[in-house]
Amino acid sequence: MEPGGVITGAGEETAVDGRPLDGIPAQPGPPALETVRRTGPRRLRPWLLLPTPTGTPFTFGYAAVLVATSLYMEFASPHAVSAALRASSTDVTHLAQSPVLVLVASALWIAGGLSSPFVVAFVVVLTVLERRIGGLRTAAVFLLGHVLATLATEVPVGLSVAVGHLPDSSLHRLDYGISFGVATSIGALSGLLTPWLRRLVLAVFAATLIEDLIAFTDPMTSWGHLLALAIGVATWPLVRRWRTRRISPSAMTSPSGD
Repeated sequence: MEPGGVITGAGEETAVDGRPLDGIPAQPGPPALETVRRTGPRRLRPWLLLPTPTGTPFTFGYAAVLVATSLYMEFASPHAVSAALRASSTDVTHLAQSPVLVLVASALWIAGGLSSPFVVAFVVVLTVLERRIGGLRTAAVFLLGHVLATLATEVPVGLSVAVGHLPDSSLHRLDYGISFGVATSIGALSGLLTPWLRRLVLAVFAATLIEDLIAFTDPMTSWGHLLALAIGVATWPLVRRWRTRRISPSAMTSPSGD
């Protein structure tokens, strides 16, 4: 062996700087192993649960709109708030007259305002989901659940009124809020979690929805929440495919890639 050389485990003579002396290029290690060596063990980063203008623009912008409408509900005159909510309601009458307008408008309000438990779920779930599949796809999942669950709960009301099972006043029931979209997003995100965490999230959330249904305070909305959760679960193949497409070596080493 010439000065400056070393012997590898296989008996191959290699220079100190890693270049083989026999002219054969050294083979790199497995990509996954090299990534682990570069990044080290993953650490919990709680700040990634909060939306940012650059990291999660859809969730951040949507949250800002919801804060504005919630403050309007809090401080505007009761008459003005009531008029705005009724104009945004996805009841049967409004859906028959201007479906697209009311489906969008109804998702701009939080039933119960900023004190609603769906506020925390909205911020955390949509932030995490957007970091995994992107803003446009997160918006698509949210709107899919919001629209389908709304139609699935309101169309039967219209049919029941038509056959005389419900009074005509049911055509004008107040229906608005983000809860259907949030429930769908929870179902979709659970498909990207580890198995034990997925089961925990689904079990806890489904138990809460079933409890509301048993209480029978608003059965149509309670059934809508369960349906919205099922819609989210049905999107698992799609969101998993979207998540896979976003994974790359650069995303694996970037602080905002997860």
